[in-house]
Amino acid sequence: MALVSTEWLRKNIINKNIKILDCSWHMPNSGRSGKLEFETVHIPGSIFFDIDEFSEKNSDFPHMLLSSENFSEMVGNLGISNQDHIIVYDSLGIFSAPRVWWMFHYYGYKEVSILDGGLVKWLKEKKETESGKGRKYSKTNFKTLENKSILKTYDDMKQNILNNNFQVIDARSKGRFSGTEPEPRKNLKSGSMHNSINLPWNECIDPETKCFLDKQTLEKKFKSLKIKLDQPLVFSCGSGVSACVIGKAFNIVTGHEAKIYDGSWSEWALKEGLLI
Repeated sequence: MALVSTEWLRKNIINKNIKILDCSWHMPNSGRSGKLEFETVHIPGSIFFDIDEFSEKNSDFPHMLLSSENFSEMVGNLGISNQDHIIVYDSLGIFSAPRVWWMFHYYGYKEVSILDGGLVKWLKEKKETESGKGRKYSKTNFKTLENKSILKTYDDMKQNILNNNFQVIDARSKGRFSGTEPEPRKNLKSGSMHNSINLPWNECIDPETKCFLDKQTLEKKFKSLKIKLDQPLVFSCGSGVSACVIGKAFNIVTGHEAKIYDGSWSEWALKEGLLI
């Protein structure tokens, strides 16, 4: 169950093997805090999953993956076990939750579903909510097994310019991709990688329901951009978050795992000297 509906979650929310993660994260220039908003309102039984905390602190770039050991320990500290069905959601409908879905896949755990429409749809339907710090569960020993085949590095991206082994799909806005809008992170120029294709993440989402578009519509969208779904694809964005939205859209259409350039434009621009 790659996606679950709000009604499915309402009916199954009392299942003791379901763990619900609020994965809300906002752009650095938004002035919003996912954690503070979680304490104001969240789906009953939820745990707050802090994407910034679940990132490598010793990296120069945002949202780089943790070591397998650190991820395992931190997930275990939340009380999540390898017997749980994890439901991830965020407060924008679909934005940051797919990043956490992909992270669990990277660490070898696939019993993870995205709540389609997220908190936006849940609130619109006037379903039950809670406030406060969230549910506390007993610590577990969460086991991981990294799937490094779905991760791309800066060196992989550099090599691809020479050998063109895969298409790069960029989830940022058209303005950031074309270099006409500023990046939200200071000192970085906007622009794009050589031969990359722009598919803004929000174009995969229904603007009314905040759910993913249906499989057929998503497939048409990919093909309209001449994206070859039967060829290797790698998804990128600003810091590896919204790349996972279009990566999930690709997964909905093809059933294949999404490959993500973890450093994305934040790493690429800095290492390529694209500074203001």
